[in-house]
Amino acid sequence: MNKKQIKKVVKKNVEKAQASGAELQKMALKEYDKIKKQMDATSKKVEVYVKKNPAKAAAISAGIGMALGAVAGILAAGGKKKKK
Repeated sequence: MNKKQIKKVVKKNVEKAQASGAELQKMALKEYDKIKKQMDATSKKVEVYVKKNPAKAAAISAGIGMALGAVAGILAAGGKKKKK
């Protein structure tokens, strides 16, 4: 294969890759839009629930916060060994 043929093959493969990349980007943007719509709908549902049930929402939030704090504490202390 001479230099001219190599350039031609490389150019062809670059064009294929660019076309594939553009298609993947298009698909990713569609999925992003779909997920964004779902998140917006869920956010509205949560907002309505919190307005109707503020005490329950506060209790749930506190419980989740405590659970996450406990997990973070366990993970932070997990790598440290106590010396006696």
